[in-house]
Amino acid sequence: MIGLVRAELRKLTATTLWWWMLLGSLALTGLFVSLSIAFSGSTGDLTPPLSTVAGQRDVLATASSPTALVGILGVVAMTAEFRHLTATPTFLATPRRGRVVAAKLITYTVVGFGFGLACLVLAIAIALPWLSAKAITVSLSAPGLSLTALGVLVVVTIYGPLGVGIGALVRNQVAAVVGLLVYLFVLDRVLTAIPALQPVTRYLPGPAGDALTGGTLPNFPLLPAWAGGLLLAGYALVLAALGARFTLRRDVT
Repeated sequence: MIGLVRAELRKLTATTLWWWMLLGSLALTGLFVSLSIAFSGSTGDLTPPLSTVAGQRDVLATASSPTALVGILGVVAMTAEFRHLTATPTFLATPRRGRVVAAKLITYTVVGFGFGLACLVLAIAIALPWLSAKAITVSLSAPGLSLTALGVLVVVTIYGPLGVGIGALVRNQVAAVVGLLVYLFVLDRVLTAIPALQPVTRYLPGPAGDALTGGTLPNFPLLPAWAGGLLLAGYALVLAALGARFTLRRDVT
């Protein structure tokens, strides 16, 4: 298994996609952290003040914004095997296909953690001096902030194997990537914006991630953090299991 994971890491680093995705993740984190601080307290802003732990958690939670990019990396890792016709030699070299899928899940869990850690460090590096300049004291050891930091790492990490699962289910790379983006940025947001559906939509991946990071959604009943974490992990595990099952059964050419 270690050899397979190393092979997956070599595949990843053989292209520049991971590098551009990392730069994009850091850029998104920097942008959203800056916007959340700059516009806090402005007219119409419903988020808690930055002087409160809740407000600071909202700022730190923006470090989880690149989840879509991590998910895309996972999708591409799986679908590229079929798009570039490398699935056949890969499965011939490792006839036990489950080991190949497991290696990808492990690899992109590690990659997701690395992306999450990088984004979290950047968010802290931007927020601490900025808030200090506003005479706002921040204690990273405060229970709320430490839980948010942990939640950010978990959320971003989970989207790596989740993407692998989606890619195993939907082998067409374009369809899988577009489907992931449409769901995250359109369907998830539209559904959660409908008040009558909130008792159900709170169990969707987006709100589950918000619950885990401790973010606040005005007038939206988020799950407890632990429940959001378990639910999001459940989504990743179910998709990965279904993806592995379908990949094991389908023929490749």
